[in-house]
Amino acid sequence: MCVWLNLCGVHVCVAFLSLELDLVSRLFSLVSVCVGVCASLCIRTQAEMAHTCRGTISLTTAHIEVGDACHLVLTSGGRSYHLKATSDGESQRWVSALQQAKANASHMMHQSDDSGDEAPVPQPDRALTQGALKTLASKLDDLSTCNELIGKHGAALQRSLSELEDLRTATDGTDKLKTVNERATLFRITSNAMINACRDFLDVAETHSRRWQRALQYEREQRHHLEETIEQLAKQHNSLERAWREAPSTHPDGGERTQEGDASDENEDTEFFDAMEDSPAFITVTASDHTQHRRSGSNQSIMSGGLPNNEWSHNENDSGSNNVQLRRVRRSRIPNKPNYSLNLWSIMKNCIGKELSKIPMPVNFNEPLSMLQRLTEDLEYSDLLDRASRCESSLEQMCLVAAFSVSSYSTTIHRTAKPFNPLLGETYELDRLDDFGYRSICEQVSHHPPAAAHHVTSQRGWTLWQEITIDSKFRGKYISVMPLGCIHLQFHSSGNHYVWGKVTSTVHNIIVGKLWIDQSGDIEIVNHRTKDICHLKFVPYSYFSRDLSRKVTGVVADSEGTAHHILSGTWDDKMESAKIVESSRGCGGSEGKQKTLYQTLQPKVLWKKYPLPENSENMHFFSSLALTLNEPEEGVAPTDSRLRPDQRLMEAGLWDEANAHKQRLEERQRLERRKREAQATQVLEEGQDIESFQPLWFERRTDDSTGESTYVYRGGYWEAKDRQDWSQCPEIF
Repeated sequence: MCVWLNLCGVHVCVAFLSLELDLVSRLFSLVSVCVGVCASLCIRTQAEMAHTCRGTISLTTAHIEVGDACHLVLTSGGRSYHLKATSDGESQRWVSALQQAKANASHMMHQSDDSGDEAPVPQPDRALTQGALKTLASKLDDLSTCNELIGKHGAALQRSLSELEDLRTATDGTDKLKTVNERATLFRITSNAMINACRDFLDVAETHSRRWQRALQYEREQRHHLEETIEQLAKQHNSLERAWREAPSTHPDGGERTQEGDASDENEDTEFFDAMEDSPAFITVTASDHTQHRRSGSNQSIMSGGLPNNEWSHNENDSGSNNVQLRRVRRSRIPNKPNYSLNLWSIMKNCIGKELSKIPMPVNFNEPLSMLQRLTEDLEYSDLLDRASRCESSLEQMCLVAAFSVSSYSTTIHRTAKPFNPLLGETYELDRLDDFGYRSICEQVSHHPPAAAHHVTSQRGWTLWQEITIDSKFRGKYISVMPLGCIHLQFHSSGNHYVWGKVTSTVHNIIVGKLWIDQSGDIEIVNHRTKDICHLKFVPYSYFSRDLSRKVTGVVADSEGTAHHILSGTWDDKMESAKIVESSRGCGGSEGKQKTLYQTLQPKVLWKKYPLPENSENMHFFSSLALTLNEPEEGVAPTDSRLRPDQRLMEAGLWDEANAHKQRLEERQRLERRKREAQATQVLEEGQDIESFQPLWFERRTDDSTGESTYVYRGGYWEAKDRQDWSQCPEIF
């Protein structure tokens, strides 16, 4: 019985080995196909040969030589590659497969030479490549199936052999079974290696396919760009011909010739570009001075508010120079930022297992300003609103409002530090009636989520109010800060009411690298009185983009959707506006959409960023206005941010003391919140209505224009300041 089992086991092993040899032949035939396909994929044009990957073998010039003891030698380009097969039969199969692949490569290379080296990859070749990749993928599935069968039957074989070894009745049979077991194990290892090699071949093929697709996409974009350029040239040519036909034919005294020359120069200096779509690209238009006179009547347009172009200073005053001498001299510097090292791990290790809201963050991550002061810093370029209030055209006024909305981000380019979170009920006032003509009041109206209300009244004809809630998300390598809420702006003379939002701010390299900030998203500014609208697009930074970094583009349209102005610039430098004088429907775009071509005049600079003060890199990169925001002020409310001790100590460079006060204030605020929650729970149990926190200077109302509920200024702050009556203010510091 035992002998029969041994003999049966031997016979079973032999039968199984014959099945495996059949699988080996299938694997070698598949490897032959893979080598052939990869050889065809490695064929390149002369331009692509300069970018050959390291380790690639050109089979067209390779010499295949068979050595002794199952050795193969591949010689190509002065380099030799020595390969070793496991048996003579395997060596012969490899030689046959390589020679066949070499023949196929030579044949395809001749076809490539006949068609031209620099020609782009045609569509049939691309389809052939895709078909080859599908074939490789299907063959890899077959290999995986074979591998599963080999593993399954090999394991069963090993179990059977182990049982036969335990019988110990036939010494010869046991030795033979051990040999068969070793061979089966070796075969499994070899088959796994072949599958890995075929998978590598498939990866190489996919890599080549992706590279070809990128090259094809680049050629398509270049062709599309060339078509657009030709279309622009054709439009300019038609404009020149039309101007020539409309010009007078007789010039007795030269006067008519001058008029014709003006029309010709106007069309020469005018350019066409596409309307803003998904990915707008606006060209800077250069027009002559007399063109501006012909189109708009005067260079002193309402767009500039009747002011000279060089009048970009905050020190604008309509009352004369005597009042300038009476103005308060504001500070122009703060103590230099100390160079304290920060051990991130020493902070994070103490935060394990704690709630995120209870993690005490040191002032090393902050700047000596609160979020209320950063919100007030949006008024850095309030002169844009002063100019807008003098505009008679609502469309030109919209351009200045759009420039103002962009200017609020100019101070963030180097400001990667985090402002202090205001305490609930904290306020901040900024009274600049003497020089800028406005005064501002902010209040923290909610702590979870953090929300602030802001109100500004200007003597120069406008009022601004907003409620902003900050929502932030940590994405691993960066933090996204998403301000939620609307900004309202109303001009007193015209009654124009503008509403817009804010874009997303992203701080990159949170863990490793140098911090940098980017602004991205869309802003829609709506005039609820005239229904004019402005679309602004903040283009996000892209490593592969050819566009200008921090780019902003926009279109100003009336209530009927007709575009009147093109806006372009960057959110950290300047914004320009170009008036549209003519529009026409163009040809189809890259996605089959019909584009509109706009003909514009010379652009005007709406806004340009002020240069930073001297030594600003050591003063947290503060602007001239930011340096004055935390300056001590007499007579302010006891809840004003200027009186916050941790913020004041940080500005003075005493960071250790600032951290101690910051932790004390945050713990006190947590106790106050728990006390309010306990009172709310008690009131709820008694069946009474819960009274939530009520801000002191703001109240929630429904806006008549938008229908949204928002916090608006209820009044009383400046009257309380005049009386110096702060008895209603809570003690929060």
